[in-house]
Amino acid sequence: MKASVYRKEHFNAAHRLHNPDLSDSENQRVFGKCNHPNYHGHNYELIVKITGDIDPVTGYVIDLKTLSELVKRKVTDDFDHKNLNLDVEEFKTVIPTAENMAWVIYNRLRPSLDSKLDLKIQLYETERNFVEYPA
Repeated sequence: MKASVYRKEHFNAAHRLHNPDLSDSENQRVFGKCNHPNYHGHNYELIVKITGDIDPVTGYVIDLKTLSELVKRKVTDDFDHKNLNLDVEEFKTVIPTAENMAWVIYNRLRPSLDSKLDLKIQLYETERNFVEYPA
């Protein structure tokens, strides 16, 4: 018997979308306002979805307190009120788009979860713009 549980978190962070392999004009054309040299910020909403069998002993797919602590330790402690480009190791070499952020979050959480559990990340950059990884 499978079920999905969700943990919703919130964090604020600044970033700049910029590819050093492109010229300044190309970066401006591709990324627009998101390429501002002094960065810009978002109020992100993160939803972590875990799917798996319900444990017959505990009735849990995963203990939500455990999941909450994992997300805090692996994601929000490092991302909240930070400049992603400067303060988060992965984004020193990867453009911090919402797509790449969801991928990084997934890869930070996946090793700490039982392999029998499925993991899906939804990351809302704005109320109307969000990504899901894996698709």
